[in-house]
Amino acid sequence: MERDPAPVVDRVFNFSAGPAVMPVEVLEEARDDLLCLPGVGSSILEISHRSPAFDRILGDTLGILSDLLGGSADHEILLLQGGASLQFSMVPMNLLRAESTADYILTGDWGKKALKEAKKVGKTSVAATTEPTNFDHIPAQDALTLTPGAAYVHMTSNNTIHGTEWHHLPSVGEAPLVSDTSSNMFSRPIDIARHGLIYAGAQKNLGPSGVTVVIIREDLLDRSADSLPTMMHYKVHAENGSRYNTPPAFGIYILGLVLKWLKGVGGLAAIEQINIRKANTLYAELDRTEFWRPHARKDARSRMNITFRLPSEELETAFAKAATAAGFDGLKGHRSVGGMRASIYNAFPEEGVTALVDFMREFERKNG
Repeated sequence: MERDPAPVVDRVFNFSAGPAVMPVEVLEEARDDLLCLPGVGSSILEISHRSPAFDRILGDTLGILSDLLGGSADHEILLLQGGASLQFSMVPMNLLRAESTADYILTGDWGKKALKEAKKVGKTSVAATTEPTNFDHIPAQDALTLTPGAAYVHMTSNNTIHGTEWHHLPSVGEAPLVSDTSSNMFSRPIDIARHGLIYAGAQKNLGPSGVTVVIIREDLLDRSADSLPTMMHYKVHAENGSRYNTPPAFGIYILGLVLKWLKGVGGLAAIEQINIRKANTLYAELDRTEFWRPHARKDARSRMNITFRLPSEELETAFAKAATAAGFDGLKGHRSVGGMRASIYNAFPEEGVTALVDFMREFERKNG
């Protein structure tokens, strides 16, 4: 049966918070190889996860991940499923023992959700929270109340909804630092030695939804109790090379392509400078007049998710409608903050930020 060709549609500037924009080069390569992987004879959607072809894909992906981390000899890299939301449960199930307490630093809704799941497993403590000011900042070191001998300290490195980001790591003593980096993973260099465990859903900076990166210090694998359900057991996944069950093969394939692209632009130090430049361009416009009202305090502003409001909800509605018509998609903010949110992850093009700034200036000229 023949299908009518789809109409040609120009790509919009995609400001969605996730699933989010991916590099065009990656999409083009995936498109070209989707029917048949070179030299394989089958699509990535069809090959066995035990085949030599997938061995190469998985090995290459893990190798580039390790390279971008600067080497991770003391850490195991796992490629799992279930997103960050499943990690909210897996982290305490594996790391929180009956006699211990887990500390949580709350800087947004995702941290609150992680804490909610941890409470079902064991004893927890809130080391700090910025909820009284609607999560508009990151707590200072002296604002943290840490539990002596804590099982771990959990943080969310970037807060997608509220537009704040940690620009320094908290000092947590001997406790393993656990970080949900879903929305700024590989947007800058990572001090892997300071972390006990890092996890990230892929659908912001790394690839499509369906694959989750977990980087865990090897000694922490021994905390996993034998009584855990098998699929919730970090050590089982590590011992089976992330293939205890059928892994998200397509997601891992795309993840590998994104990491190759990232390495091609110069790695983490290079992408950090690009991200700083993009964010500075947009924040400069937001600070230019009082027409725009950024949510996050200046010292806590996210480079990935830029949240702001306009003088009235009526203007916000008009702005969102006009922006969509002009080819700027996904700018409506989360209901917790309202207003607008521009998510400018690694793959978001600089020309899109410039185009948005031009649009904002014209909108303000007409409505300010």
